[in-house]
Amino acid sequence: MSALHEGSPRGHVLVVDDELSMREYLEILLVRDGYAVTSVPAVAAACEVLARDSVDLVISDMKLGPGGSGLDVLRAARSRKEPPEVVLITAFGTPTSAVEAMREGAYDYICKPFDNEELRQLVHKALEKRALRQENSTLKERLLPGMGGLMVGNSPRMRALWHLVEKVAPGRSTVLVTGESGTGKELVARAIHLRGQRAAQPFLPFNCGALNEGVLESELFGHMKGSFTGATHERPGLLVSAGEGTVMLDEVGEMPLSTQVKLLRVLQERKVKPVGSAAEIPFHARVIAATNRRLEAEVKAGRFREDLFYRLNVITLELPALRERPDDIPPLATHFLARLSEELGRPALRFAPETLALMERYAFPGNVRQLQNMVERAATLSDSDLLGPTTLPPTVRGEAEPQARSGEAGEPAMGPGFNLERYLDDSERRHLLAALKQAQGVKTRAAELLGLSFRSFRYRLAKHGLTDELDEPTPRA
Repeated sequence: MSALHEGSPRGHVLVVDDELSMREYLEILLVRDGYAVTSVPAVAAACEVLARDSVDLVISDMKLGPGGSGLDVLRAARSRKEPPEVVLITAFGTPTSAVEAMREGAYDYICKPFDNEELRQLVHKALEKRALRQENSTLKERLLPGMGGLMVGNSPRMRALWHLVEKVAPGRSTVLVTGESGTGKELVARAIHLRGQRAAQPFLPFNCGALNEGVLESELFGHMKGSFTGATHERPGLLVSAGEGTVMLDEVGEMPLSTQVKLLRVLQERKVKPVGSAAEIPFHARVIAATNRRLEAEVKAGRFREDLFYRLNVITLELPALRERPDDIPPLATHFLARLSEELGRPALRFAPETLALMERYAFPGNVRQLQNMVERAATLSDSDLLGPTTLPPTVRGEAEPQARSGEAGEPAMGPGFNLERYLDDSERRHLLAALKQAQGVKTRAAELLGLSFRSFRYRLAKHGLTDELDEPTPRA
């Protein structure tokens, strides 16, 4: 066994070959290019090096005598926690076994006799791939912890969900993420993106319910210069702009039927036709759709195309409501408070046990988003580092909201415990519910009744954590 290096190495290469002359030849070639090199004659010695040292690349001959083969070296390398890339050397004209090894995870193979420059390029590309993989891994470790708190908790439903995330992340299949408002559908979509091979590529979330039909298609599919008023230049859509990244189609259940037809064709053909263009452009991004609606019911009601539903519903991840996993509420609340403590510069902030118990018993119609807002409110408004039950809204404590009493000349009188912010929030929520009821669940009509734009109305619904049951139109008699 020998180990050679000069200066600051560009990477550690393990050479495995039972011929001394080949080992020496490869050592000289690689060291001259700035790599640290360890060379061994057999599988057993290679396994020792892999177990002891950090190795970036293995170059192994396929035939290693009676002690094993290059396949054995490959399997030992692939079993490491951070496996090195593996390049196999095979005899000219007999690459069949090397191709099989590539199916088991080898980076590539090279036939004897080989050109020095060919080997240099292969080594460079293999180490470049490993560096990119390590960079992606670092990126995931930096971005994934907690995922905004969604990964905090140990309920069976969430463990099952994250097991599915890990399984679907490496593939390219379309994923449908369902769940009530505030459960964290975008965070799940980001986790799928970051856990897969696309982590270094863009993640582009897009709200399908926020734009009218023409703008929606332009944003998704792109447009040509002059295709409509204001189209002063050519613009690629999100599906093309994402490259090999991920596009999340949020609120896909609110997409107009005419756009649904076009999206179905786009997903089937993996090509987009920009607005105003006669040519189709291929795209390579993964598509993740999300909705707080029950699409099966939308299909039956004629508001969502059945063929698009089946196209999106290849793999479905359903997020449980927070009330369905109450054991996760204390760790989630503590997680959010820890983050706020750092932001506010108040490291001693903590919940009283009775405060956590009250939150655990509350139904949280607004799910994780509502819990996060509640913790932020308590931490911001509390003068004490110990957050007791009084820092929670009255509804969580099981009390009625304090009401203002009429004073002289019709002016409101502020009673004990009155809080203007709570009063206005409660009033806004009651008016939203009343408008929805009067409009029989039709949101556009409810927005008109309140003198709001549809977008503003939707924002206020989300702020108050109103679930999709409230959005369902009531059938007319």
